[in-house]
Amino acid sequence: MQEFLRQQNSVSGLCCRHGISRKTAYKWIGRFKQFGRFGLGDRQRVAQRVHNRPSARWLQRIRRWRHRHPSWGARKLRWALERRFKGRGLPSAAAISRWLKCWGLTRRSRRAAHKGPVARRPRLTRASQPNEVWTVDFKGWFRTGDGQRLEPLTVRDLASRYVLGVVLLPRQTVAQCRPAFERIFQEHGLPLIIRVDNGSPFGATGALGLTRLSAWWVKLGIGVEFIAPGHPEQNGAHEQLHRVYAEETLNPVASTVRAQQRRSENWRRQYNHGRPHEALAMRVPAQVYRKSRRVFPGRLKPWKYETGWESRLVRSKGLICFQGRSRYIGEAFEGERVGLKWLRTGVWAVHFGPLLIGELWAQDGTPGIRAAWYRAGRQR
Repeated sequence: MQEFLRQQNSVSGLCCRHGISRKTAYKWIGRFKQFGRFGLGDRQRVAQRVHNRPSARWLQRIRRWRHRHPSWGARKLRWALERRFKGRGLPSAAAISRWLKCWGLTRRSRRAAHKGPVARRPRLTRASQPNEVWTVDFKGWFRTGDGQRLEPLTVRDLASRYVLGVVLLPRQTVAQCRPAFERIFQEHGLPLIIRVDNGSPFGATGALGLTRLSAWWVKLGIGVEFIAPGHPEQNGAHEQLHRVYAEETLNPVASTVRAQQRRSENWRRQYNHGRPHEALAMRVPAQVYRKSRRVFPGRLKPWKYETGWESRLVRSKGLICFQGRSRYIGEAFEGERVGLKWLRTGVWAVHFGPLLIGELWAQDGTPGIRAAWYRAGRQR
């Protein structure tokens, strides 16, 4: 500023010297001319006036009535305020709810108070070779010409872009998906990791988000990677596959389920053997993909745990019998054995094979497991 006032340098020269734009330079010069050196300080970036903001009187009333009725929610508070004061400017129930959250006056849910151990969500694996990561998802449902509803299950190898299967199922259930995966595993072997979203039948709200299907994958020695909730772009390559499939096979749809499955298999063959990919240096997926050396086993042996641990069989409805009580572990683990490791007095860690799925507390008001959960975190 002193150099400019003494005319020792031009505005353009000062901007080049200090790495700022001419617009920024003239802004600071204008502030200095108007307010002097006090105008060069940082200013608050918050808005001076907020549109439709409740008045201070209404905010005081909301706080006062909330302390008077701590169990009331935003709708009840608004009803009481409208009945008592009948004034203009009363905020909506949504606005009252936002202010309660801002003041920290919302009630914590009971479920949050009983959350178990926290696990950091692992970073998504970058596949460098075939069968390192398979991506799995459901294409949006559609109806064939005869009115049959279909849910296309698609499985693809991430590194080679090879489509391992397109299976048309009537419903998105574990009972429908497991036979389809058994056929794919028998034909192509087992991958190291399967990446899925958090929806059914792959993910649930229980321990580590596992379902019977994804717990079965863990039993097969396959790692399960869940993308972050609400971030389908983390499985964007698979979403692009769905777009190509819809454009080339569903416009229009076939008249019957059998005809649509036959069309899907022809498309899969063309995609794998006749469609080049820029990411593969214009090679087709079949030139890159190789069958996995990990063979699908006919029978699975039960988990074995370390000496000193207690082992329990998870019965129907996800229950085990422990210390004379029925304790809920999770329906995802029915028919499997879980291991219980003593941590401290009245607390046991519950393991499903190599995974810590939660804790059991002896002096607990709830009979179920304190399930392990993934901390929300950014993934790349």
